[in-house]
Formats: sequence, C-alpha cells, structure tokens
Amino acid sequence: MKTKALFLSIVGILISCNLFANIISGTVSDESKMPILGVSIIIKGTVNGVITDFNGQYSIEADKGDVLVYSFVGMIAQEVKITNQDNIDIVLESSKIGLDEIVVVGYTTQRKSSLTGSVAGVKTKRTLYRKNKPVTSQDKAENVYSIQDCDMEMEFSECISYPINEEFNTEGYSTIHENGYKSAVKSPLSTFSIDVDAASYSNVRRFLTDGQKPPVDAVRIEEMINYFNYDYAQPMGEHPFSINHELAECPWNSENKLLHIGLQGKEVLNENLPASNLVFLLDVSGSMDASNKLPLLKKAFKLLVNQLREDDRVAIVVYAGNSGLVLPSTSGSRKEDILNALERLNAGGSTAGASGLQLAYKVASENFINGGNNRIILATDGDFNIGQSSNAEMERLIEKEREKGIFISVLGFGMGNYKDNKMEIIADKGNGNYAYIDNILEAKKVLVNEFGGTLFTIAKDVKIQIEFNPAVVAEYRLVGYENRMLASEDFADDKKDAGELGSGHSVTAIYEVKLNENNSKKNQGLKYQNTHLNTIATNSNEFATVKFRYKKPEGTKSQLLEKIIPNTCLHQQKVSNNYKFSAAVAGFGLLLRDSKFKGNCSYDMLINLAQESKGDDKEGYRSEFIQLMKLAKQL
Repeated sequence: MKTKALFLSIVGILISCNLFANIISGTVSDESKMPILGVSIIIKGTVNGVITDFNGQYSIEADKGDVLVYSFVGMIAQEVKITNQDNIDIVLESSKIGLDEIVVVGYTTQRKSSLTGSVAGVKTKRTLYRKNKPVTSQDKAENVYSIQDCDMEMEFSECISYPINEEFNTEGYSTIHENGYKSAVKSPLSTFSIDVDAASYSNVRRFLTDGQKPPVDAVRIEEMINYFNYDYAQPMGEHPFSINHELAECPWNSENKLLHIGLQGKEVLNENLPASNLVFLLDVSGSMDASNKLPLLKKAFKLLVNQLREDDRVAIVVYAGNSGLVLPSTSGSRKEDILNALERLNAGGSTAGASGLQLAYKVASENFINGGNNRIILATDGDFNIGQSSNAEMERLIEKEREKGIFISVLGFGMGNYKDNKMEIIADKGNGNYAYIDNILEAKKVLVNEFGGTLFTIAKDVKIQIEFNPAVVAEYRLVGYENRMLASEDFADDKKDAGELGSGHSVTAIYEVKLNENNSKKNQGLKYQNTHLNTIATNSNEFATVKFRYKKPEGTKSQLLEKIIPNTCLHQQKVSNNYKFSAAVAGFGLLLRDSKFKGNCSYDMLINLAQESKGDDKEGYRSEFIQLMKLAKQL
C-alpha cells in the first residue's frame, strides 16, 4: 500500500511539473516562408533566451503563463503567451517604411567652439506622419503637421524633421577625419594602434533599428569590422597571436586592391584565467533613469556575476551627486550578496563621475591581486557633468592609475545624452575595451560569450607598422582607425600607449591600394634629395612588410614580430570568407559615412557579398548584419 501511495505521489509530482514547465519548440520564418537565422526569443521580463539556428528552429524551456518575445532586426516583434503549447511557429513581418508612414529623422546644429568633438542632433523619439492625413486642432496643439503644411520649396527631409518643441539630443562623438591616400614613395610607413572595441557597431545598430541613419562620426569602420569573429588560425608559437593576410581585388573599385590583415589572439579557457579583482563602477544618476539604462545595466551585470569563480572578487561603487561604496570586495562565491546589491540600485541626482572614478581606483588598489586581473568596469551613459568632467582631466587621472596595473573597461548604455567621446577616451587611456549595450543579447555577447576577451588582456600596447614596396604600390589608404593613427617613430617607443588584445579576440585591418603599374613614380620629386629604390624593392616579389610590437600584460619592454606579404593577388573565387565579409562590413561603413572613397559601393552588392560569406554563423550575428543593411537601404 505504501509503495502504491509513493508511486502515485511521484506520478502526481511529475504531472504537476509538466503542467508548469514546457519545452517549447518551433520555427521562425519570414513572409515568404523562408526560415530566419538569428531571431531572438526571450522570456519577457527575464534575461533567459535563445536564438534560432540555420533552419530557423529553436527550443526554449518556459513555464505556463510566460510570454515569449520574438524579435529580429527590420521585422515587427511578436509576443506569444504560453498556455499548453509545445510547438509555436512564428511568421515575422518586415517593418515597411514608405511615404505613407514616414519615420522622421531630425538633425540640429550647435556651435562647435565649446565642443571637443561633434554633437549629434538626432531625436530621441520618432514621430510618424501619414500622407494626406488632415490636420486637426488637436494636431496643431501638439505641434503635429501633415505634409501639406510644409513649404514645398524646402527639402522634403527638412520639411518633416522639425516639428517645434521637439527635443533634440546632445549625444557627443569625436570628429573623424577620414584617412586619405598616401604616396608609397613619400610615406612608405603606415603606423597605428590596434582597436578591439566594438561599441560603434552596436550603437549604429541602435540608430538603424530606431529608423534613423547614425551621425557620421558615430560610424567608426574599424569597430564595425572588429565586432565580428573571423576564422583565423590560433597562434602556435611563443607569441600570443597569429598573423593572417590576403590580397585581392577591391569589391567597390576593380582598379584597386584590398589588403586584408588579421590578428588572432590566443584563447585562454575561463578556468585557466587568473583571479579577478573587479570593481563595478555604476552610474546611478538621474540621467540613467530609463528602461534602456539602469534596468538594462542591472540585467547585464547579473549575467557577468554568474560567470564569476570563487577566487574572483567584486566590489560595487556607485556615483550620482556623490560617490559611494555599496558593496565591499566580495568573493565570487557569494553571488546572492552581489546580486542583491545590484537589485537595490535606483537612479537619481547629478553625475559626479570623477569622484566615482577616484573611489573605484582606491577600492581596486586596496584589493589588488598580484598576477591577477585588476580591472574597473564602468557602466554609464557618459554624462559626467560635475567635478573633473573635461576630457583632459579624465585622461590624466586614468593614465596615472593605469601604471599601477589597474585597467578600466567601459560599457555604454542609453541614448539622448550619450557621450561616446568621453567613454572612448576612458577605455583607450585605461588599457581597457569599450562596448555599447543596446539590448540584453548584446550584454550576453560581451559579458558571457566573450567573457575572457572582455576582461583578460593577453597583450598590451599592440602596434602595427606596414612598409609598402613603392615599386609595387603607388598609393594606399587605411580604412578606419582614424583615431588610432601613430607617428612612425612611435612604433619603437615603448612609452607610447597603444591598444590591448584580449583572450580570443581578433583584430582586422583593411588597406585600399593603388598599384604602381607603369613604374613611373619612384622618386619624391624633392629639390635637395632623391629616393632610389634598391634591388629588394625592384627584384623581389614583396608587396609589403608588416611589423608588430606588443608587451606582455605586466611587461615594460616590447617584443617585435615581422612578416613579409608577397605580391600575390588572389582571384575572387579563392578569397576567404574572412576577406569577403570584412570587406562587406567596411563597405557598409563607407555608405553610412557617405564616404568619398565609397566607389561603386551599393547595398545590393554588399548584401550579396555578405550573404555568400556568412559562413557557419552560430550566433546569428552575421545574419543580423545582413538585415541591418537591408533596413538601412530603406532609410
């Protein structure tokens, strides 16, 4: 009898569990019934989610009563409440943008005399206008106008972009002066610091998904390229990265070549990473009181906390009108204490960012781990408006502290008052990296999928110098890296700061090159000196020589690597997916910037190039990129 009762109890428990926990499976497709890779399916109100695979299929565990949110770039999101289903197939519809429903983009102008960079004037809210919609008294009271009310002599975009009383934002971006062509005879050396930041790409994605073209200075092409992982070989020797290169025809200018150079950092398994002394420096000022700021920040850091090990330690410093320590340095094994401290945070007050930085460095110094990863993680919208708020003062503070071995990484949140220029400076000067978190899946990418690369440096002050052979190359230009350029003499100067490479990170650089086909430009044309090419230049099959310098994370003296790039141009059918996809991303950046170097770039050409080089794309990031280009084409 007891055995039977026990059996019935177990059966009852299993039935009860089955009533409230389901494995939901299904397929997500578009309106043409084609499966979509990379659709995010998230349980509403949580950070739990999955993405669809190559066949558009997914599987997620959810409880009865949960709401699943299906979303993808350029398509209308759908929500489905779980009842008794175990299979849910979804068809996502495209977000159509046309004259009958126009997304307004507004730009404002400000005097630059008081600015260190550019200020974007992009509206924080979208306004929809319908063609031929009559204007009511209520519309006029709310400053909403139909197209007929506009002066037809005005540009259409001007006509619809400036309803009065509409607030413009004050987002700040450092001005980018695009790299031009340089003569291989007069300037044979090209020197720059690596950049593994990817903030520009996710920020650009935020603008596009909100129906707006990004400000030109928000588009940093090297960060867009380096957002993606490439199939480079892992390093095999003593050095912490491998060197890869390809030379082929330029997709947007058949008369030119593209030189593709890729570095692949050594991937260190999480269990083999050194112990971490982390200080979360969190902005809880009034400017963070928005759903895509502090609430998203909390969810993002919860993901990071769940990755911590017992040997890792975390302290939490917050700042608003003043700064304060809300959690002393705590073992990673006490996750509940850390999560509770995060959950109690609320936004309010002004922004004393400088005092917050000082306190965070003090806490990091007091808990310093010799041989460990000592790092501050700053999360903010960058709106420092009290105290040491100038860029120069922040630079001096951060440069002084980094010599102690404490690095700083930056996570940006929000829109409207977003200060990209300040956050980029902090990360660059603090030997850290910089990411923009626009949604929970981006937080997962940065803090979970790329955990080691985000937090653990394997090489610092990494510099690249390329010497082009003037007998082969007439002119060259580096695509992107405008704010990472170095003087030739900086390459061998170990006191000159440069970029850091994290565990598993890759770095890609692209040069557009004009060949010296008629051998007519072999002298500088100077009055007092001449340049004569030696036999190595004229008789060898060398296109260029690339040199790398880097330091070990705790080192002070750099090490030198050198590799010769042969003058061998690959046929388009033989170039790798790495080459083609990175070229597609670079071309997209040229279009967004409306670059004078965009040549024959078109969205159709770049979409085709990206589609044929998408590769495995397990996480769906490349599929999302293709959808972004399709969306940008409509704007």
